[in-house]
Amino acid sequence: MNVADRGRALEALDRLGAPVVALGSLNADLTVTTQRLPGPGETVVGSDLRILPGGKSANQAATAALLGVPTVMIGAVGRDGNGQLLLESLALKGVDTRHVYEREVATGTAMITVDGAAENTIVISPGANATLTPADVVDKAQVIAEAGALGLCLEVSLETVTAAARCAHEAGVPVVLNVSPARQLSPELLELTDVLIVNQHELSLVSGQSVDTADLEQVAKAFMATGVKRGVLTLGGAGSLIYEEGRLEWVAAFKVNPVDTTGAGDSFMGTLLSALAAGVSLADGATLAAAVAACSTTKVGAQASYASADEVREFLK
Repeated sequence: MNVADRGRALEALDRLGAPVVALGSLNADLTVTTQRLPGPGETVVGSDLRILPGGKSANQAATAALLGVPTVMIGAVGRDGNGQLLLESLALKGVDTRHVYEREVATGTAMITVDGAAENTIVISPGANATLTPADVVDKAQVIAEAGALGLCLEVSLETVTAAARCAHEAGVPVVLNVSPARQLSPELLELTDVLIVNQHELSLVSGQSVDTADLEQVAKAFMATGVKRGVLTLGGAGSLIYEEGRLEWVAAFKVNPVDTTGAGDSFMGTLLSALAAGVSLADGATLAAAVAACSTTKVGAQASYASADEVREFLK
């Protein structure tokens, strides 16, 4: 990142403040680190087990709140110790958790293994996340209508995600959809989406086309096939490609020495959601999001690794 990019990110950071809603998953992350990931049928020794707050939507909410953005979380947890852990963690970061349902089932969990290169594998047990229904969303329609932008991911049912996008669209609230875990999307959900955030595999699945990230024309055609007007193709350490009505722009990543990449994509999404709610351009928002995501990889965990606005500002100087 050059000086100009750092300046763009700082300007975007200073503009944040419009409220956002993150609707979707809250998970307890059961995390173990090991020097290398095991192969099929293999057992390796790892670190002590840590139970950390996570879930894609909760991570996005935590990111936004730490950046000083008024943030509401809509989702579901179980009436158990993990559920309390998640609610307390978000509340400490400034997230409004009054709209999180508590259900008589286990809280969602994610089993995460992190290797010596900071890469991870994740298996999710949805738990209470699977109980969030379209009716629950409709009950929160007014909360969604008061947001500057709505952030969605796919760790809850597609019917629930679509209902939320519909509520936002009817209220004129921009919808930012992260297609993770990767699933095929209905034409209605794509039509309701204002900004689509995908990686290479997700873009290929949603568009129905093969995607070579080195072929910009192919990337643009894939985005056009989805019907969305704006999108972001995340490329990990290589940065991201911004798509706006047929045009592509590359945004560089910030170089750091990563320790754990868990939740980095969620911090990118939460930052971009906050920036778009504040009227920041997609490219400038992605530049700031790249900085926040880079910061998150220098510590272990998802929410535990996220930086405050002051810490991000210091990183960008």
